[in-house]
Amino acid sequence: MVKLDDEEGAAVAPGHQPTNGYLLVPGGEPPGKVSAEPQNGPKAGCLTLNGVSRDSLAAPAEALCRPQTPLALEEETQTRLLPTGPGEETPGAEGSRVPQTALSARRFVVLLIFSLYSLVNAFQWIQYSIISNIFEGFYSVSSLHIDCLSMVYMLAYVPLIFPATWLLDTRGLRLTALLGSGLNCLGAWIKCASVEPHLFWVTMLGQCLCSVAQVFILGLPSRIASVWFGPKEVSTACATAVLGNQLGTAVGFLLPPVLVPNIQNNTDLLACNISTMFYGTSSVATFLFFLTIIAFKEKPQYPPSQAQAALQKNPPAEYSYKKSIKNLFRNIPFVLLLISYGIMTGAFYSVSTLLNQIILRYFEGEEVNAGKIGLTLVVAGMVGSILCGLWLDYTKTYNFFMTGYLPLGFEFAVEITYPESEGTSSGLLNAAAQIFGILFTLAQGKLTTEYNPQAGNIFLCVWMFLGIILTALIKSDLRRHNINIGIANGDIKAIPVEDTVEDSPTDQESKTVTMSKPSESAI
Repeated sequence: MVKLDDEEGAAVAPGHQPTNGYLLVPGGEPPGKVSAEPQNGPKAGCLTLNGVSRDSLAAPAEALCRPQTPLALEEETQTRLLPTGPGEETPGAEGSRVPQTALSARRFVVLLIFSLYSLVNAFQWIQYSIISNIFEGFYSVSSLHIDCLSMVYMLAYVPLIFPATWLLDTRGLRLTALLGSGLNCLGAWIKCASVEPHLFWVTMLGQCLCSVAQVFILGLPSRIASVWFGPKEVSTACATAVLGNQLGTAVGFLLPPVLVPNIQNNTDLLACNISTMFYGTSSVATFLFFLTIIAFKEKPQYPPSQAQAALQKNPPAEYSYKKSIKNLFRNIPFVLLLISYGIMTGAFYSVSTLLNQIILRYFEGEEVNAGKIGLTLVVAGMVGSILCGLWLDYTKTYNFFMTGYLPLGFEFAVEITYPESEGTSSGLLNAAAQIFGILFTLAQGKLTTEYNPQAGNIFLCVWMFLGIILTALIKSDLRRHNINIGIANGDIKAIPVEDTVEDSPTDQESKTVTMSKPSESAI
């Protein structure tokens, strides 16, 4: 596809971005010009190479102008290693060339390592709240102090997400992963030194480091899925990466009540139990940090999809993080998704933080059963995450809500904002979730304390109903999916990089125009 306007036929230098905010997606043209002249000139869809007319190209030009046969879907994500010279691209449909793509076996190792250290980070988030009454007694602090150990994850995320996503976009996936895993490990070890009734500030310090680590973790699932996985696996991969975090929350609901039972009359034994939990967590975090150093790589040798190949082959001449943020906030479907995702996920954060207090208000001494209720809540969402991921890989229908909302939101954001950075869109979604999570936790906690848990639940239900309405209003413009499908069918595409007020009415009506292909009789 090309943009049919006043600069049609203009040469595009290899490696440079076309003008007017369009990013050329390679679908088969060699370096040179793409011509879209009237039918009395060169045929539409044919190539003019370095200014040489079509009549002088003879047989090679006729081969380039043949109708293109669509690629099989499996050819889109697997390498056909033919004996080509260095730097050449993989032959695609007849008479065309598409970038060489491949699926690396290492992608499963990268996904597993990330999911596991994300699990440990989520475990450390909820390990205090689910037995809040026990920690209140051990450290002799109020329930608000223990709630702050959970809310610090949300508070730290909002101001730090912008430098963290900038780091991801400019320094890459591996460095961000090392920071997330390393800080998570360091925070876990600091907590081991806090097992004394007068050292609440030390456990808060360790939790603060873990909360900073979370900033370098939550935005990675969609980036890992895009960089390492093919189009038919990308949603499932993102769901699996998010599942690791959900599984950590589930384990955080289940294990602390078992490892640290309520024995307030024996402080020494209670301290020993808390120490066992902290040392076990830090040991696992350390092991995963070393695995990250050894096995976590920046990207595979070959891109896994045509959309990823397009971004790697045509990088923007000058990346602007500020401009990327502006582009995202101009995207109305993304703004609607931002609010609805924030509401839904923030409600989950609030319920998770306050679950122990809600249950023990009516069932005193039932810390273990409160943990099992939380486990059931999260496991149901985990099943939804995997099912939604599999469903999205084959249908690309994103308007669902609530169940499996975490991976769905990440992947939907990437689709409707392509080619903007996955880390930036995911980071903004998580920032919205943290903001709503803080507000909901404070409001629901106040209603639960001063009135009853039912008042807090009604408050959340009203907001979740609003989130459902906003989700239904989101328009599904699946840009990344369309790029993958279009290149597989031999099209040349132009995708918008930035909308400006100077865009002509024609630009605003249609951002991508399909170049007509000559028929057999025309050739």
